[in-house]
Amino acid sequence: MIEIERKFLVTSNRYKNEAFKTTRIIQGFLNTHKDRTVRIRLNGNTGFITVKGASTNDGLSRFEWEKELLKEEAEALLKLCEPGVIDKIRYEVKSGDHIFEVDEFYSENEGLVIAEIELATENEAFLKPDWLGEEVTGNIKYYNSQLSKRPFKTW
Repeated sequence: MIEIERKFLVTSNRYKNEAFKTTRIIQGFLNTHKDRTVRIRLNGNTGFITVKGASTNDGLSRFEWEKELLKEEAEALLKLCEPGVIDKIRYEVKSGDHIFEVDEFYSENEGLVIAEIELATENEAFLKPDWLGEEVTGNIKYYNSQLSKRPFKTW
């Protein structure tokens, strides 16, 4: 139940032509404490509740537990979330043996595009697409829980 993930800014929209799947995601947070977050997500027509622990110092890994919910359950729980809903389209792009999840944000975070890749180990090699920009792994201002409190448009 340990998530190992790296995050990058995206330098162009070429990922859209490479995507094999797109999904609209609406998410909110029941808790955004620095040691734990509890996220409610509506991923298309499927809901999820996710609990994440504190990140390691380098931001590469942290505890993550997730459970699928009915759409109606997720919609009800979203109404209980802290202020600041995240609205984004996720593009899934295959790159070598990995899949990048590229999130294009809307509403108060419009203009921000972040690519994430999940890895099996912290040192695992991966193929970097040419549209991948600066790495922002461990920079908490790019965490969705923080974007819900301090949106990109306010930077």
